[in-house]
Amino acid sequence: MKIRKAMGSHLPVLMKVLSITEGDVLELGMGLYSSPFLHWACFEKRKLVSYDNDPKYFHWNKEYESPLHEVYLVEDWDKIDIEKPWDVVLVDHAPTERRIEEIKRLSQFAKYVVVHDTEKRNELAYHYSKIYPLFKYHYKYRNVKPHTSVLSNFVDVTKLEL
Repeated sequence: MKIRKAMGSHLPVLMKVLSITEGDVLELGMGLYSSPFLHWACFEKRKLVSYDNDPKYFHWNKEYESPLHEVYLVEDWDKIDIEKPWDVVLVDHAPTERRIEEIKRLSQFAKYVVVHDTEKRNELAYHYSKIYPLFKYHYKYRNVKPHTSVLSNFVDVTKLEL
């Protein structure tokens, strides 16, 4: 597991989006930054479901599991049960080519899709330009790198104030 300050660059966006929602939260890709934050922000108030295919991150974050926080190790991303309503989804998982697949699956279910690593230099790895047309509203947080985007078909995220 790597520890770098930039790995938490999505936290300001997550904090904002969680502060304006109340429903279920989905975390695709656990970590040392998002998982503890999401766990405590949702603690005893709202359902949080976390998935990762990396056993190190899974075991590190398994201790957060509670009645409202489900933590799963993924063997096959195609088989995870995510096609249902979510208020907030964080997309920050590996392998990189899987991110657009899960975003496609969630485009008609999630109010806010928070996507990490969205600066242009990452386009060759992530191919985010393929999923942007699936969403009516886009917002990009550029104050720190890596950038974080928020996508929605339900809420005008262009007016987010961070």
